[in-house]
Amino acid sequence: MIIRIMGEGQFEVSDAHLDELNRLDDALGEAIDADDDTVFRTALEALLGEVRRVGAPVADDVLVDSDLVLPFAEAHVDEVRELLTDEGLIPAEPPVK
Repeated sequence: MIIRIMGEGQFEVSDAHLDELNRLDDALGEAIDADDDTVFRTALEALLGEVRRVGAPVADDVLVDSDLVLPFAEAHVDEVRELLTDEGLIPAEPPVK
């Protein structure tokens, strides 16, 4: 799947990493629900860091649609709250192509 981090670029991430990304996404959702900015910031950095770690950057000159879009690292908790769905930022199942 292709994951875009806003303001940074796209990463190709294997579906095999979905469970870990969902775990980190759940932690982010809990931090948002608790309205704890410190925990939120740590959780967001962990999620974005994992995408960077396991993903392969997509070249800037390659045009491909993103399956998922994640907020930029400096996003405010309210901005991220607006992006959430019932499943968080990352769905439990890989997007269907």
